Amino acid sequence: MSRKRSIFEEVGEDGPGDVPDSVGMIDKGVRGARRGIRAWLMVLFAMVVVMIAVGGLTRLTESGLSITEWRPVTGAIPPMNAADWQAEFDKYKEIDQWRIENQWMTLADFQYIYWWEWGHRQLGRIVGLVWALGFAGFMIARQVPAGWSGRLLLIGALGGVQGAVGWWMVASGVTSGEDMTSVASYRLAVHLGLAFVILGFIGWYILTLGRTERDLMQARRGREAKLFSMSTGLLHVAFVQVLLGALVAGIDAGRSYTDWPLMGGQVFVPDAFILEPVWKNFFENPGLVQFVHRVWGYLFAIFAVVVWRRARGSANATTRLGFNAVLAAVAVQVGIGIVTVIYAAPVQIAIVHQVMAVLVWALILRARFLAYYPKSSMIREG
Repeated sequence: MSRKRSIFEEVGEDGPGDVPDSVGMIDKGVRGARRGIRAWLMVLFAMVVVMIAVGGLTRLTESGLSITEWRPVTGAIPPMNAADWQAEFDKYKEIDQWRIENQWMTLADFQYIYWWEWGHRQLGRIVGLVWALGFAGFMIARQVPAGWSGRLLLIGALGGVQGAVGWWMVASGVTSGEDMTSVASYRLAVHLGLAFVILGFIGWYILTLGRTERDLMQARRGREAKLFSMSTGLLHVAFVQVLLGALVAGIDAGRSYTDWPLMGGQVFVPDAFILEPVWKNFFENPGLVQFVHRVWGYLFAIFAVVVWRRARGSANATTRLGFNAVLAAVAVQVGIGIVTVIYAAPVQIAIVHQVMAVLVWALILRARFLAYYPKSSMIREG
């Protein structure tokens, strides 16, 4: 008696009689491990988005240096009494940020910024725990589809690296006698950039697990190679803009010039190369850093229009809608960026700008996926 072939069975393999019964539940497209792993990844995706938002608020409230030690395990327990709080406050008083900027702080003021940083780190611990429990559970139950264990392990590995990068970033500002009052902007860029990379991998895996292997194999035959290539380029351009945004946030460059479309009444920012050596201006000169972020944003918007025009010719309605969403989100993001500059980057608007960047990133990722795996049911007749 014949039976169904495994959807993970490669074309050209031996007949269905050679496929073990034990993999049946995994291979049923919307049931079993694929659905469970996808749900788990969606939880992780949401948690990483929250991490990015809380990290942005931690930076905007200048709370990132309030905890001066890296204690991945014991640091999960906050100060529990007055003596513990005073001890933490005394450690903070030893660094340059307190000596130069925050000597006015009382213990209550310190507690406010401490809770922001502690909350950000605590979220990181929870994300790591959710990943570890989920990964171990699916592996022990032997419900990880073929070829997916390495991908899921990659997410955890990148999360571990992100924790180390986070401390590497904070350590650049936990100084005494070096006149450092914030973290190094390029380290902040690495930290935020890696968060978007992790989000990208999780998002791609969620999209992949949302359809059966058989469906993906069939859809790939109709992929739109040029549109996929252009959307990949758009994703890279967006990533560079995220890094530039981190540089702006790292040195508060968003508050240096508040007129638009000019900067200081000029097309090109005044005093763009006053620092020595010249390359430092691209990282530490607030005016030039903001100028580069603005110009790259214009280029990003123009390229988004070019990619959208290409997508209009797609035969797949879902793909066209995906790129319509990208263009709309980019337009909104540009508008929010302009408002952020005009109002000198207040916390409420600046955090919306950062969260909107996450949405733009996710929508580009989804549109790219649809270009590679178009939904054949949406093909235009004729």
